[in-house]
Amino acid sequence: MVTHYTSQWPWEDMSKDGDTPPAAAAVADGAHLLGFSDEILLHILSHIPSTDLVLNVRRTCRKLAALCLDKSLTHTVLLQKDYEASEDKVKQLVREIGREVQQLSMAGCYWLSGATVEHVARCRGLVKVNLAGCHLTSLRLSKVLSALQHLRSLAIDVSPGFDASQLSSECKATLSRVRELKQTLYTPSYGVVPCCTSLEKLLLYFEILDRTREGAVLSGQLMVGQSNVPHYQHLRVFYARLAPGYINQEVVRLYLAVLSDRTPENLHAFLISVPGSFAESGATKNLLESMARNVALDALQLPKSWLNGSALLQHMTFRRPFYFSFSRCALSGGHLIQRVLNGGRDLRSLASLNLSGCVHCLAPDSLLRKAEDDIDSGILETLVAACCNLRHLNLSAAHHHSPEGPGRHLCQLLARLRHLRSLSLPVCAVADSAPRADRAPAQPAMHAVPRGFGKKVRVGVQTCPSPFPGQAGPQPASVFWSLLKSVPFLDRLELIGSNFSSAMPRNEPAIRNSLPPCSRAQSVGDSEVAAIGQLAFLRHLTLAQLPSILTGSGLVSIGLQCQQLQSLSLANLGMMGKVVYTSALSDMLQHCKRLKDLRLEQPYFSANAQFFQALSQCSALQRLCLVSRSGTLQPEAVLAFMARCLHVVVCHLFTGESLSTCRSLQQSLLRSCGKCARHEVYDWTVVMLWFGAVGTLTLSCNHHPPSREPSPSSRAETLPLCPPTPVAFQPLAPVPLSVSVNLTLLGTS
Repeated sequence: MVTHYTSQWPWEDMSKDGDTPPAAAAVADGAHLLGFSDEILLHILSHIPSTDLVLNVRRTCRKLAALCLDKSLTHTVLLQKDYEASEDKVKQLVREIGREVQQLSMAGCYWLSGATVEHVARCRGLVKVNLAGCHLTSLRLSKVLSALQHLRSLAIDVSPGFDASQLSSECKATLSRVRELKQTLYTPSYGVVPCCTSLEKLLLYFEILDRTREGAVLSGQLMVGQSNVPHYQHLRVFYARLAPGYINQEVVRLYLAVLSDRTPENLHAFLISVPGSFAESGATKNLLESMARNVALDALQLPKSWLNGSALLQHMTFRRPFYFSFSRCALSGGHLIQRVLNGGRDLRSLASLNLSGCVHCLAPDSLLRKAEDDIDSGILETLVAACCNLRHLNLSAAHHHSPEGPGRHLCQLLARLRHLRSLSLPVCAVADSAPRADRAPAQPAMHAVPRGFGKKVRVGVQTCPSPFPGQAGPQPASVFWSLLKSVPFLDRLELIGSNFSSAMPRNEPAIRNSLPPCSRAQSVGDSEVAAIGQLAFLRHLTLAQLPSILTGSGLVSIGLQCQQLQSLSLANLGMMGKVVYTSALSDMLQHCKRLKDLRLEQPYFSANAQFFQALSQCSALQRLCLVSRSGTLQPEAVLAFMARCLHVVVCHLFTGESLSTCRSLQQSLLRSCGKCARHEVYDWTVVMLWFGAVGTLTLSCNHHPPSREPSPSSRAETLPLCPPTPVAFQPLAPVPLSVSVNLTLLGTS
């Protein structure tokens, strides 16, 4: 992060007589930054935050002053997650380059006041603006939009108190030209949808609570009396994501009722994501029947209750499909081949396929399949051959056991998908179908670490091939290692146990007595984890329920070789009664210089000085979540960590400490943050929670009340979708690729 620059650089020619300054002559024979071409410099400058670029870098020398105002840099301004963009900086940025900006994202800038956000009205050339998470009243929104006559894409929140009648005629005229709208609802309302008569893409996020803060029960019937009705005649993309709660289902039905009356002829993407069950109504049945008759879809996702037991897929028409999601549906292998793949036809256009939780999707038509039964390799081979250009694949939350025989293993078949960028697999799916001769059988998890007075396992000793350059070692022969070698450009990877359930899930009640790991998962250990180190471009990694992790040596390999890693989520590795990989994790974290998000869920984890000292080496860290039943933490280590890592904005610690310990740590952090340099930009809000016997300390860095920052009470939905997009770190749920959807595939961002 650029923070300070001098007004003149040694090689800048400030003389009027043309003489070369001595300092410039001294470096004339050597390479320096300004010796690069303009194209290279523009690429370098594109990685600098807009506020630093315009307010600091531009003032260094004449050449950089000109380059910093290049249209390629001022055309798009991204302020989301730029936590050092204070109100004064944002105002000054808008004053200096507001006329040049055409795309502006202030998503999640909850620390900016409404008066500051109102300065967006000065960017009169805006074509696309994202104001989701910003503090805006109906009147302020009206004032901003009235000035943006060229606006075509808009993202906003609709909060309690929103009143569409307060929108001016100029604002409604702007909305009538908007073609893409992303609207997050926190109250039952149509929002600005009725004003957007030219809508082509509508993205709705339902985050409505069933009760108000005063305890009153909300109802979607509040919308019935509204005179305005959404206009969908030009709609091409409809996407709705619901948080848990009956009120969200009630409100989305009102939106869908308009679609059921007249289905848009150009509709090509229809996606609805709902946690749990969502019963069909008469209007939704009419809508689906109308879509089957009148439209050809390219993207489809429906609630599982709408697909299970129906012949809907058999009557649907698909043109050039690029996105299918059948998460948790009772879809057998026969139905997958015949109804979705149309007997194995060419589906090269398909880029994303989500079969998460479809336990029968790789098995014959029989629904009596048991967990230990093998998959039908022929079904998977047909799938791979038909969808050869898949970029995102999700097969998690199911037991996919490969049969014996050469070339029939799931990993060997998936290795043919050379274009994969994100992949989610159950742990048992990567296990070799038969024990290898060069590897001793894995010991049961309960005997991973000897008890009593026996010889202890040396924690942190590497058992996998050395990841250091120049030290050649025998290459692993596992099918998982071969799969990862075939997809070197993988960006996201999930390896999650089939029976894994989070201790603090978001969409369903916590399960105290979770199911044990799959028996085949016992053969997946440190060497398989070390194989992930081949993925040099990996940025997001999730590992959950790997019972045979003995030392965690594979984590060290990942830390050394996956230098692009930004998000890491680890849960239930090794024995549940004792953490044996702490030393290896500490070694790994020392090499993760680009890590921004870390989520660790492990019972009996000791968050001691060694752990926080290693975590302090992650200089880019912004979000930390630790969930550890019966775990411990050292308050002094937490204080030292927060003092070193100045970019941390979210810190959730769920451990077994007492409430008094949490309160003491709270007060210490408040005192220390008051003396910290970042206090000039942020106010530190420390929230104390108490869950049964679990002491919880939640820290959030806010300039205003944290109404939009992820928190333990957040209702942000995490849904089993695929493929992924970078999303805000979810502190109370794993961060798997199966929880998000890439809307760029729908032509949005």
